[in-house]
Amino acid sequence: MATRLLGMQQVDRGGKMRAFRMDDRKQRLIVDGSSDAGLAVMGWEVPSTAELDQLAGRLESHSVKVTRGSRALADERHVAELITFADPAGNRLEAFCKPELATEPFKPGRPISGFRTGALGMGHVVLNVEDVEPLLPFYRDVLGFHVSDFGLKPYGLYFFHVNGRHHSFAMVGSGRKALHHFMVELGSLDDVGQGYDLAQLDDGRIAYTLGRHTNDHMTSFYVNTPSGFFIEYGWGGRVIDPETWQPHETFDGPSLWGHERLNMPEEQRKRLRDMRLDAAARGVRVADPRVPPLNCAWLDAVVARE
Repeated sequence: MATRLLGMQQVDRGGKMRAFRMDDRKQRLIVDGSSDAGLAVMGWEVPSTAELDQLAGRLESHSVKVTRGSRALADERHVAELITFADPAGNRLEAFCKPELATEPFKPGRPISGFRTGALGMGHVVLNVEDVEPLLPFYRDVLGFHVSDFGLKPYGLYFFHVNGRHHSFAMVGSGRKALHHFMVELGSLDDVGQGYDLAQLDDGRIAYTLGRHTNDHMTSFYVNTPSGFFIEYGWGGRVIDPETWQPHETFDGPSLWGHERLNMPEEQRKRLRDMRLDAAARGVRVADPRVPPLNCAWLDAVVARE
């Protein structure tokens, strides 16, 4: 699935461990077949050893237990140094610096233009959590993640940025503890469309149909994985200016169009569908900076009048 559908490159690893490349890094995704399905660890990069030490000190000052990663673990992760710790819900995190680069060019598992990574990171990860409120101070105040936007009804939903990507982390107060999904972004909309065709060949693979999100403007679909969580496969994600961005509450629902949740009961699907239809009826749109605006005097007059 990681290679033939997503287009990642598998890296040889021993035992039940599998690693996958997405770019010039030696690895971006690790799958450990010896542990239970779900999230094992999230890795977060800091620029230097000094900043890694500063983060360790800040965590310990907030009574968070920090463990220095062994040389063997650092070698396994292909990084110079790392620390390990957990959030208040018990989710394991690793912070690292100086990741190793591969000497061989990235070779995708199927023909794609490539993944949008670099300074934006691997993509984003979204967690189901029992309650957002106890976790908010940890991610926002201790780790220093910045709130992009949030929703409060029918449950807490917070999106955080750590660079120009609209969000690299999000959590949903759904009342349970589990990985909801991680997202990878492609360099071309056609990569996503061709992946959508491939995913539809496998019965039950599609979890959310093709659609576009309201907050990060990502055009994407979601697939079911063999481990019970989703992967979002997208293109065209919003890049923000972290220096000027202002966090705000959102009310339009998660998607402008599409993203029909095939995994949900009809009642829940209808509620989300009604939110999309309401946004459409109000003319909610996302301007595409890559496409020139329409030049039609009659249309401009109608828009101005309404």
